[in-house]
Amino acid sequence: MRAVVQKVNQAHVKVENQESGRIATGLVVLLGVTHDDEESDAEYLAEKIVNLRIFEDENEKMNLSLKDVQGSILSISQFTLYGDTRKGRRPNFMNAAKPEPANELYEKFNSLVKSKGVTVETGVFGAMMDVTLTNNGPVTLILDSVGRK
Repeated sequence: MRAVVQKVNQAHVKVENQESGRIATGLVVLLGVTHDDEESDAEYLAEKIVNLRIFEDENEKMNLSLKDVQGSILSISQFTLYGDTRKGRRPNFMNAAKPEPANELYEKFNSLVKSKGVTVETGVFGAMMDVTLTNNGPVTLILDSVGRK
């Protein structure tokens, strides 16, 4: 699994002009799933993201986690994170998981984050979405469950 994590002051997502999720302080997580991902990948990323110390403490040091600041996550499924652009001009998405297993792991990730006491808002899996955010910092990180073992 691959995640692009952005620290935000606020964010929301709309599907067909209807808002499906909104957060204040927290993280926007764009989450991609590849073919050989499994539940342990979702567990790894959920644990890592919830506990990343990327929020400032009273000394303006990145020392606090999402849980410490009582922030939320706006979770967006993003198969394009597995787009391969090495050849030609059009991305190849062969490394992205098929929709059914990808959605299962996306939902599992969201469930795991919620079980850690963090509020999760979402987009709609497989839909065309408009995501609006105010990046704080800016802080943007790329996390990958590959190579963690």
